[in-house]
Amino acid sequence: MPWKTCALATLGVATGLAALPATAGPLELDDIALEGELRFLAERPDPEAYRYEATAAIDEGSLRTGVIVLQTCHRQLDPNRRVVVAFNRERVQQIDLLDHAGVGRAWVDGHRVELADVQRGGHVCIGLRSRALESTGPGRWRLHAGPLMRRYLDGYLPMDATLTVRWPAGLLAVAHTEPAPQPGVRLSEATDGATLALTFAGRLTATWELRSPGP
Repeated sequence: MPWKTCALATLGVATGLAALPATAGPLELDDIALEGELRFLAERPDPEAYRYEATAAIDEGSLRTGVIVLQTCHRQLDPNRRVVVAFNRERVQQIDLLDHAGVGRAWVDGHRVELADVQRGGHVCIGLRSRALESTGPGRWRLHAGPLMRRYLDGYLPMDATLTVRWPAGLLAVAHTEPAPQPGVRLSEATDGATLALTFAGRLTATWELRSPGP
């Protein structure tokens, strides 16, 4: 049976990952999260499998307009006949296909990037401009990621997601994140950005709550 078309997630502007692997590999049934279940994992049982990376660049203009520059990479993809990376057509302003390997064909079609004949271990990196930063009040902004998922049959396989936000030193600070730091959720901060590293199984939407620095 041919694999179905699937959609991949990205920071601030996406649908969700539904890449259907031909096999769950070395995983046990207990490693698969059920529909409606979200598990954070202190250690990943399949560390060489699918992972997602996103880096968002925010500057002073972004705080006024909401427009950010974003690079996303989907690595160690599961095999699939066709994959669609879909972006919010109301927010996205420009999409560029930066790099891909282990993919028969890749192209931009409107607000989507499409991949055909994806091989196990393939990857794709995409650049874009998007009006994805939301003002939530004076000196406050919000950025979403997700939903992020790695679907398998009626459940979800483990995956890693590394979400990085960069800004000029001193421009912003992290008010809080959702999910908050815990086993499987690691937050690192600096004066010029922050990174949220997640290991989980299930369907996840992450949120950055950002603020102007100060008391």
